Amino acid sequence: MITGLAGSGNNGTARSGTASSSLTAEDAGACASRSYEVQLLAARLAACADQAEALLSQLTRIELRGWQSPAGRAYRAALSLQAASLRRSRDTLQDAGAIVLRHAQNVVLSSGLPGS
Repeated sequence: MITGLAGSGNNGTARSGTASSSLTAEDAGACASRSYEVQLLAARLAACADQAEALLSQLTRIELRGWQSPAGRAYRAALSLQAASLRRSRDTLQDAGAIVLRHAQNVVLSSGLPGS
């Protein structure tokens, strides 16, 4: 079943291939448009992961300062915890981007578009 997305050129109605399994040009265009939108989402996730990586780099530079006081050690410990959380977030964003990109490819493959 193909459902409409806002801004995809479809009026939001759902189509189901009950009597025929042939793909109309309109359906093929809608699938290609959806695939493109999903690819854009994957690119946004990748950009977020890149930003998280840049922030990790900045945290590492701050963390390397050699403050030896108890306050300095507590500061580095807090930064280490934040860096670990940011690493997990970055990894999750990278995984999500890969999954979304795979989904975009599957949208095209499942549509039966020529050349896929």
